[in-house]
Amino acid sequence: MKQSNNSGILEKFVNTVMGVKNGKQQQSRQTSISTGKEVDIKAILIYKLGTILQILTMTVVLLGMEKLVMLIDHNSSIPSWVSTFLAGLFFAVLSIRSRIFSLLDNTRSGQTYDQVIRPKWAPPPLAFPIVWMIIAVLRVISSVLIWQQMNHQFLVLPLILFVVHLALGDTWNTIFTVERRLGAAVPVVILGPWLSALVVTAVYWQTNPYAGMILSFSCVWLTVAAVLVFRIWQLNGCEPLYPLKLTSEK
Repeated sequence: MKQSNNSGILEKFVNTVMGVKNGKQQQSRQTSISTGKEVDIKAILIYKLGTILQILTMTVVLLGMEKLVMLIDHNSSIPSWVSTFLAGLFFAVLSIRSRIFSLLDNTRSGQTYDQVIRPKWAPPPLAFPIVWMIIAVLRVISSVLIWQQMNHQFLVLPLILFVVHLALGDTWNTIFTVERRLGAAVPVVILGPWLSALVVTAVYWQTNPYAGMILSFSCVWLTVAAVLVFRIWQLNGCEPLYPLKLTSEK
């Protein structure tokens, strides 16, 4: 019983930190179903626009952070560690809650994962927020190393690629977790979060090898996630690999 209580406390803590809502919190949400094989052009445009606007917004925030840290660094009365602390805090917010910059519905929930047919080797639902917490910490450490390597600049190629990666991941979450488009989720997870993770890790590695090594764990996990998304698609009917028009139902 004590072990069960500890597990429940751990799950509640992890879900709170990562902003994951449980099934009960999601029962009032509207669900949608596909009624044919027609491609949802409107959805594709919304995904593209939402992703682009999120990238632009986070890029502007990078610029704002650069200006703020520049003022702090040039103020001799402020300890030097303050700018590093702010940079770490900023990257933590980006890593854990990048979706606050997205116009898309990026509600984190295990509902879709709980309801679909999964392969036998699929990790339990609780594993995902725990692993993403670990990855968030690694992202913060590696990004701070890059920031230091780039002389406290935020608006630099490695960090811009980093926010692009985060935005692509949030869009994928909308497609798979929120809208349950299992077919469209397959190419998006490969060309979005997975491929961009490889690119960001490679650029981080070129800038600072330690940062690249730290971030490389995310590539391993996203490879597993991409394979899992593909198998879930196979096991649940192999719907077309594009967004289908959906009809809302209560």
